[in-house]
Amino acid sequence: MQISLAGRAAIITGGSKGLGLAIATQFAASGADVAIVARGRAAIEEAVHTIRAGAHGRVAGVSADVAAAGDVERAYDEAMRAFGKVDIVVNNAGTSRTSPFEGLTDEMLQGDLDQKLFAAVRLTRLAWPQMKERRWGRVINVLNIGAKAPRAGSAPTSITRAAGLALTKVLAGEGGPHNILVNALLVGFIASDQHVQTAKRTGVALEDYVSARAKAIPLGRIGRAEEFANIACFLASDAGSYITGSAINVDGGSSPVV
Repeated sequence: MQISLAGRAAIITGGSKGLGLAIATQFAASGADVAIVARGRAAIEEAVHTIRAGAHGRVAGVSADVAAAGDVERAYDEAMRAFGKVDIVVNNAGTSRTSPFEGLTDEMLQGDLDQKLFAAVRLTRLAWPQMKERRWGRVINVLNIGAKAPRAGSAPTSITRAAGLALTKVLAGEGGPHNILVNALLVGFIASDQHVQTAKRTGVALEDYVSARAKAIPLGRIGRAEEFANIACFLASDAGSYITGSAINVDGGSSPVV
């Protein structure tokens, strides 16, 4: 089976690092035009350079804060100017901020909702009409395994991710008659800059941090961003044409919920 995204145009939020960058790189290598959205201009320029090295389509970078409604619209408009259409939306922006419930403030929860849920709603809403008109579209919501199985102390991120799971199912039901497929990918422990920062913040050597986390994973290792991107690429392609409304764990078997 050969996966091709030739002739498709994608917009990926949080696309300058980690999973977003891996997805953008894989999409571009598979022939798609790709617009990545992130806040840092320097990181965007570096990411665009990386993606273009193996790209078979056009690559654009947009500096925007998806937590702001106006920035979402501007990012979408720039992607439209670059490619003339958007076939694939990957809602990937967001961090995994957590707090004990007693320390959870309104501002923390609202900020998380703005960055993840509202950003996904706004960007998808902009692309939806053209997907319906062409009778072809893909929306991939990047969540984490806490969306299905939240643990104690995991708010606000698990709350927001659970809402993203509901959004996925609603959109899949409405998009199905128009051949718009909407799915969620749930991240487990996959190597990323976020974990480098967590290890640094907690004063633990990165190798020790990764080793300790890997012991709890049935496969016995952490995942690679490229492995996650492979699943996203499949779902974005015609090869995944009968999958919608699904939430797929990409976690090495660590989630207690299927």
